[in-house]
Amino acid sequence: MEKRPLGKTGMEVSVVCLGTMTYGEQNTESEAHEQLDYAVANGVNFIDTAEIYAVPPRAETYGLTEQFIGSWLKKRGGRDGIVLATKVAGPSDMTWARGGERTRHTRAQIFAALDDSLRRLQTDFVDLYQLHWPDRNTNYFGAREYRHDPEEAMTPLRESVEALAELQKAGKIRAYGLSNETPWGVCECLRLADGGLPRPASVQNPYNLLNRNYEIGMAEMSAREDCGLLAYSPMAFGALSGKYLGGKKPEGARLTLWGDRFGRYGKPEAMRATESYAALAKKRGLNPAQMALAFTMERPFLTSSIIGATTMGQLRENIAAAEVKLDSETMREIEEIHNRFPNPAV
Repeated sequence: MEKRPLGKTGMEVSVVCLGTMTYGEQNTESEAHEQLDYAVANGVNFIDTAEIYAVPPRAETYGLTEQFIGSWLKKRGGRDGIVLATKVAGPSDMTWARGGERTRHTRAQIFAALDDSLRRLQTDFVDLYQLHWPDRNTNYFGAREYRHDPEEAMTPLRESVEALAELQKAGKIRAYGLSNETPWGVCECLRLADGGLPRPASVQNPYNLLNRNYEIGMAEMSAREDCGLLAYSPMAFGALSGKYLGGKKPEGARLTLWGDRFGRYGKPEAMRATESYAALAKKRGLNPAQMALAFTMERPFLTSSIIGATTMGQLRENIAAAEVKLDSETMREIEEIHNRFPNPAV
């Protein structure tokens, strides 16, 4: 499996990253271990999780994903060859994630959250610690508009990055990354790095055939500043596999279970775009899910594409997408569809 540099950290990660947010909700601990074993055996060295997983986040499942990964690491006998990433939650009312406090990116909360993650993961350090979403008012999680509030209460990025620098010096993290971030946030972190603080190694944002908003501003940042994209939802929550077309609602599938929460992938324009991409895949003799994943992996600003699976069949198919190469004619037709349906699922 192809490996790519993780920013300027000196670490190299597989172009496929194993996403784990289903562990503890749609997947049991034994199923999680089976997935992890298969992924590593097939060249994946990069595992991504978060303190609030499983998804959707609930008090009852809080931390289960990290616990399942931790028990797997213990059974495996260590971290050798694994690049492990997790995240600290941004502002929310999930008070069960902070012992009664509203989650923020303050120094104290980052320190406490990491210690809890390390305990659940049964490890002394993580390779990449990510700010899960900004601690300020900006547009993420499907919000198109930016509404400025000069009076907002926000944790300054300096405070957060200084805390991450302390954790790096203490050996508890090797590098830090951003998530659901904007060009301003990346620029601010780079400005702080010019003043002697660590550089961000990556940005984990949504990117798929139905949502290419990352290309507007953020892609250039990633390419020019060695701060590559870790693409999440590269298959648009499974929509780009085509399994929801024709009004289908497969039992146990994410959009069947939580369609209201992730409704942007089921909007009429998104469905019409998905139909066009599925037809193109059929015309080219490609699996539609693999075509969608291969598209993300061919982007010059991408470091790794974060796959997710609830079955071993899906996992095998998704990992195999790393070997799929899209020819110039297929790419041209993808652009034609994109021009007809630009970013219908932002």
